[in-house]
Amino acid sequence: MLATLLLATVAVLENQTVSASDETEVRAAVQRIFDQLKAGQYETLYDTLPSSSRARISRDRFANALRNTRNLYQLNRIEIGAPRVSGNLAVVDTTMYAHIYKPLDADGKLVVQQYLIREDGLWRVATGDNATINRFLQNNPSFARNFPIKRPRAFINQDGKWTEIPLGSRRP
Repeated sequence: MLATLLLATVAVLENQTVSASDETEVRAAVQRIFDQLKAGQYETLYDTLPSSSRARISRDRFANALRNTRNLYQLNRIEIGAPRVSGNLAVVDTTMYAHIYKPLDADGKLVVQQYLIREDGLWRVATGDNATINRFLQNNPSFARNFPIKRPRAFINQDGKWTEIPLGSRRP
């Protein structure tokens, strides 16, 4: 009886350690990707995409598309919420702060979920890839039920208050 209790306790502790480790890895991946984006390391960012995304866009096209946005904003910082991990899937709420140059000159923030997929032992960001996210949620209905997609929200700071601005008709 005591041996069974000890084995059960060890199993629970191991699962908590793996979960905490996964959450730490997800947070670190999101921070690293944000830092690379902020530093303009676009070619390196390409490697953080899931293989399905890399199959649809070349490294040069991806890097050039990001380079073309460089004069629109300057990233400042990111707030990373608590990651939720289930197997090789993860989602984490983030708030990214930036100074926006065009089409207006203001401080802004973007509140968005980051979806990540673990491939080849690395967490890869699938946030901008709706086809990949939808496929992965369809294949994992329990995860989808527990962590439904939230629409991204954008805000600008006007007179010390955050005012939401529309992001168009994009739906999750």
